[in-house]
Amino acid sequence: MTRQPVGVALLITPWNFPAAMATRKWGPAIAGGCPTILKPAAETPLTALLIADILVEAGLPAGAVNFLPTSKAAPISEIALADIRVRKLSFTGSTKVGQGLLQLAADNVVNASTDLGGNAPFLVFADADLDAAVEGAMLAKLRNGGEACTAANRFYVEASVADRFAEKLAAKMGAMTMGRGDDGVQLGPLVTEATVEKVDRLAKDAISGGARALVGGQRPGGNGFFYPATVLVDVPEDADCLTEEIFGPVAPIVTFTTEAEAVRQANDTPFGLVAYLYTGDLGRGLRVSERLECGMVGINRGVISDPAHLSVG
Repeated sequence: MTRQPVGVALLITPWNFPAAMATRKWGPAIAGGCPTILKPAAETPLTALLIADILVEAGLPAGAVNFLPTSKAAPISEIALADIRVRKLSFTGSTKVGQGLLQLAADNVVNASTDLGGNAPFLVFADADLDAAVEGAMLAKLRNGGEACTAANRFYVEASVADRFAEKLAAKMGAMTMGRGDDGVQLGPLVTEATVEKVDRLAKDAISGGARALVGGQRPGGNGFFYPATVLVDVPEDADCLTEEIFGPVAPIVTFTTEAEAVRQANDTPFGLVAYLYTGDLGRGLRVSERLECGMVGINRGVISDPAHLSVG
């Protein structure tokens, strides 16, 4: 087998992990001998710019790494993908934007890899170690303040242990220190005003539908893009926070009584990126993970950051 560079690669990264996303895309492209055009998110361009400077300083030839910051992503993407020299698209971001890029890529049959939005379910069965499940929930929900596509978005907990799980999670989340980037701060601001407004809207929608906030649930006064760690219980199944990606520190909890019901609720989404489940029965864990319609499953662990499609803790 002869392996050859695919050609010029258009790399489009999100704002939330600006160094990791840039290096994960640049690394394989450079190793394969592909010239690259990286378009970073408008909110966080400087990290990728610094890495590009380091790569050039390290000796990459002229034209191997190209950096294209812009606040007008759509027209730039259209121009790039209309150029027959671009043969690879790698995009991480929202599903809506990804769908548009795939349509553009199809015109020139550009090889495309996309990592799109998530709506990750977090399942807790009655036989789970609840303390471990809460620790896992803290990791899965609050990594990067909840602003991650792999963040747990919907919590489905077996009814017999739901109250205890919710109380333990609320105690943990309520004890977090929110503030700016000072020592001791555990929860910082969200990225933009629009993000705070969205998170607040989703929490208010659930509460207006009958949910209760055990902790948080209301935007604080003062300056800054802050939203408190929030745990919602008695969340109705038609609440917007169960269908939209929250991208913030809000944990809505819904109960289930049977394994089949848990699977149905978890799969009730068009987004199939990640799922988490906690159980004391490994057989059940493997059985349920096979029925979950998602690309990665964390069994008894709250972090998924490895190449495996099935991660067992």
